[in-house]
Amino acid sequence: MNVLFVAGFGPIVGDDPVGETVAFYHDVLGIALEQEGDYWHTGHLDGVKHFALWPLSQAAESCFGTSVWPSDLPRPQSWIELDVEDVAEATRELESRGYRVLVSNRLEPWGQTVTRLLAPDGALLGLTHTPWMRNS
Repeated sequence: MNVLFVAGFGPIVGDDPVGETVAFYHDVLGIALEQEGDYWHTGHLDGVKHFALWPLSQAAESCFGTSVWPSDLPRPQSWIELDVEDVAEATRELESRGYRVLVSNRLEPWGQTVTRLLAPDGALLGLTHTPWMRNS
């Protein structure tokens, strides 16, 4: 597996992040977040290509097609996406090592290909191909 860069990172927040969480990241830390519904994000923070406060309901929708996170899985506290050279190959490698993949090599409507799983530390990990973030 060849990880190329961190495509995105951030906390997974409750479904109404407008309160303390947005105030902390936006007002206290001074991160210039943009709002799209209940998704707060920026592509202008040095060191990461995309930082966002991702509502748990949206993470659940992305993984399971429902807005409710399954009660039999630990609730992730953060998410990270690592762009890899080959998502299909990385997915096969994870599965061959016994990892439970939640989303397998799926093309999202916005053009990103993603495989998702819960990492051993509880982070929601995406192995991705994000065309608009690549230099070539």
